[in-house]
Amino acid sequence: MSAFGYPHRHFRVTDSTNERCKELALAGAPGGLVITADEQTAGRGRRGNEWFAPPGSCLLYSALLRPFEAGEAALLPLAVPIAVCEAAESVAPVRCQVKWPNDVWIGERKVAGVLVEARPEEGWAVIGVGLNVAIPPDELPPELRETAVSLLPTEGENGVPAGGAPGVRRSLEALNEALGRWVDAGDEEVLAAFRARDSLCGRRISWDGGEGIAEEIDERGHLVVQKSDGERLALGAGEVHLAVQR
Repeated sequence: MSAFGYPHRHFRVTDSTNERCKELALAGAPGGLVITADEQTAGRGRRGNEWFAPPGSCLLYSALLRPFEAGEAALLPLAVPIAVCEAAESVAPVRCQVKWPNDVWIGERKVAGVLVEARPEEGWAVIGVGLNVAIPPDELPPELRETAVSLLPTEGENGVPAGGAPGVRRSLEALNEALGRWVDAGDEEVLAAFRARDSLCGRRISWDGGEGIAEEIDERGHLVVQKSDGERLALGAGEVHLAVQR
C-alpha cells in the first residue's frame, strides 16, 4: 500500500498547496509528500474555480504520487474522491456520494472537491483535496449556503464552539490512510466503488451542448449518458449539472 504523510510540510498561509507540491516534485521530492495549509490565497478547483476556505476550518491538502505512469491516469481522478468519502465517513457520522467526476457530496451539498494534476511523462502526479471540515454557516458566502456543507458541526455541547482544528487533524490522518489504499486499488475495484457512490446515475443532467440521462461510468472513467433521441455519449471530465426536473 502506498504511504502518504511523510514528509509533511504545513504552511500557515500559501497561495496553493498544489503549487507548493508541484514545485517540490520538480525539485525531486519523494512520493508520499503531503502539503497542507491553514489558509490559501489562490486555492482553486477544476476549470480554475476558486475554492472558498476560511482559515483553519478546512483540510487544504496536496499529496505527491510518485512513481506514476501514463496508464494509471484514467482512473486516478475516480480513486481519489472514493478515498475522500471513506476518510470523511471515518471521522463523522455522514454518508458521502460522488458527483462525477470528483465532487464529494453529503445530501447533494458539496463537502469536498478534488483536483488531480498529473505529469506521467515526468513520473508523478499531484493530488489536491479541499475538504470542508467545520465552516460556520454564517461564514459561507450567500451564494454557497444552499450548495455547500461542512463535515462536522461548528458547535460543541451546550453551544460551546468546537472549532475546526481537531477535526482537520483527524481528517488529515484519515485521508492519508484512505488515499494510500485507493491509489493502489485495481481498476475494477475503483469502478465498482465509484459506481456504488455515483450520485448522478439515472438522473437527468445537462452539459455544455446537451441534456440527457446519466447511465453509468465506463471503464475509462467517462460518464455515459443517453440523449432524448436515444444517442449514447461518453463525456470526459467537464462541467455537468443536474437538469431541471420535468
